[in-house]
Amino acid sequence: MSIRSIANHIWLTAIWTILLASTRAQILNPVKWTWKANEDAKGEYTLVFTAKIDPKWHVYSQFIGEGGPVPTSFNFENNANVELVGKTTETGVKVHEGHDPVFEMQLKYFETGMTCTQKVKVKSDTKLKGYLEYMVCDDERCLPPTQVEFEFDLKGKSSATPLKTDTVTKGSGPPVPPVDKVTPAKEDTRAELITKDTASCNFGKNGFDPAQFGVARKNCGKQVNTVSVWSAVTEGFVWGLLAVFMPCVFPMIPLTVSFFTKRSEARGGGKTAALLYAGSIVLIYFLFSLPFVVLGSSQDSLNSFSTNPVVNMIFFIVFVVFAFSFFGFYDISLPSSIVNKSEAASNAAGYVGIFFMALTLVLVSFSCTGPLLGNLIGNAYSSQGGKMKLMAGFTSFGTALALPFALFSLFPQWLKRLPRSGGWMNTFKVTLGFVELILAVKFLANADNVSHWGIMKREIFLGLWAALGFALFLYLIGVFRFTKEHADGKISWGRYAFSLVALAFAGYSAYGMYCHEVPLFSGFPPPKTQEFSWCVDCKNPCPQNLNCYHDYCEAMDAARRQNKPVLLDFTGYACQNCRKMEENVWSQPEIHELLSNKFIVLSLYVDDRRALPESEQYFSHVLNKKIVTIGNKWSDLEQTCFNNNTQPLYAIINPEGKLLNDPRGYTPDIATYRDWLMCALR
Repeated sequence: MSIRSIANHIWLTAIWTILLASTRAQILNPVKWTWKANEDAKGEYTLVFTAKIDPKWHVYSQFIGEGGPVPTSFNFENNANVELVGKTTETGVKVHEGHDPVFEMQLKYFETGMTCTQKVKVKSDTKLKGYLEYMVCDDERCLPPTQVEFEFDLKGKSSATPLKTDTVTKGSGPPVPPVDKVTPAKEDTRAELITKDTASCNFGKNGFDPAQFGVARKNCGKQVNTVSVWSAVTEGFVWGLLAVFMPCVFPMIPLTVSFFTKRSEARGGGKTAALLYAGSIVLIYFLFSLPFVVLGSSQDSLNSFSTNPVVNMIFFIVFVVFAFSFFGFYDISLPSSIVNKSEAASNAAGYVGIFFMALTLVLVSFSCTGPLLGNLIGNAYSSQGGKMKLMAGFTSFGTALALPFALFSLFPQWLKRLPRSGGWMNTFKVTLGFVELILAVKFLANADNVSHWGIMKREIFLGLWAALGFALFLYLIGVFRFTKEHADGKISWGRYAFSLVALAFAGYSAYGMYCHEVPLFSGFPPPKTQEFSWCVDCKNPCPQNLNCYHDYCEAMDAARRQNKPVLLDFTGYACQNCRKMEENVWSQPEIHELLSNKFIVLSLYVDDRRALPESEQYFSHVLNKKIVTIGNKWSDLEQTCFNNNTQPLYAIINPEGKLLNDPRGYTPDIATYRDWLMCALR
């Protein structure tokens, strides 16, 4: 065999191996074979094999040289009662013959149809068995060589009985009885059998097996970390900086700095003590995070906690309570006995005294910092970021709060640049009260979306935001003030500037009420789908009007029929980053086209609290609890098979259920996400 011949066979083997995986999912059957025996004379027959070929496909001739595609061939079992007369001939309506650039040789193939005949002589009544082999290709792919078994009832002394027909499936079962005329071959039903395969479709009733999805191809769209702790650090730091300007904290800066400056002048070590004081504030907030971290003792507890409607309603109520405390209706503070004990302990010498000084500041300022910490706790839980995210946020909050105390103690001359305490601090506090109400709406929407109450539609959500933004605008321009506030007199330019920001916020929210996209708010309002919006273009239950599935079996069945990979979309009704991905990434034309035409999208909501049928409930050893809801089931699948408990998480599998590349989490960069999708397609 020549080198070129060997290379061609290797090339063909590779093509067949790759295509075998895809063609098993959607059983391609572009060629239908029928056959019959025509009696020419007593004991003489012409065996006629007819191939009906689907458009764009072609079958190769019997006469192909070595090193090319597999030729069509007819193989008859040895039978002493049958004599083959001559060779099998071939004809066709649409025949192509010429040089093929792929195989680099002369080739002949048939489109639309192909008829082959073989003359035989029969000595006595007998059955003639055998098989034919052929290869079918189109302009983009070839299917593996297929063998089709056939059988004829031939009589040596009487006319032949018309031949039965069969399918192209090798080993298709016992022959069917003879019929009066040739009928089309029965369509292949293996796709139905795969759909009903309990091992591949109904898995999960008794728990999940990670081996179900095989091993991902490494370094193909790989994402090492899907949980961004840095987002929590940034959020905590921002809330901490805002806390600095609150009336409970800001006036304490010059007093505390003055204390350490006088201490330095009297006995030295004032700057060291100030740094210890700032470090103690950071340590205290870190310690405060530990009880909340304990709540997330298992992988699934934070997720269940964050999506629980009762928990979200509690956060909604707490945020409203915090907001009205900022409006001046009442003060939220810790019991005075705790503050007094801490203040008494601050008189101790050395580091112990400094630590309790810092603790006293933290406790006294709780009425201002408590609501901001509530924001941090609520956002950390609702974003499903895990224990590390909450701990990082608290520590970052304490760092931002402690930073001015450390800097002004090291550089006391900077105090002259600080603005004076005054009415602006109360205005700042009230403004944060409106921010609290805006965030409270988010938690109310979470509870509604997860519970499917149908109250908090997208338009209502944005309408409430528009109303709150406009109310803040009216407050800042002096149209009204709260009862305990004193008249500020002339309104500053800074206050007017913030009022314009509030008005822009209100206008943008109102714009989104009328079915317009509001990408700056993506992730906060309910999704723009049939269930959560009244817009006329939101009649599809899937994001971005995609044809998605929510049932694993239905999605895999569609994947096999359409020969497409499946995008597993682990998402949640209360998942903010999931909405951001859908609204900012999936909406992009190049991404939307891929998801619409090249993938089967399977959205699995881990916070779906609808109950599973009793027969499908089971105990998960990974989550260490009984799986009783649909969301529990998908959460168990995500954690057991993909070792992840955050959303969104995307994994791509082929129609046989095997991973094509590494799963990926939140990916706001469009080009990166597109490359990841293309990686799986390749």
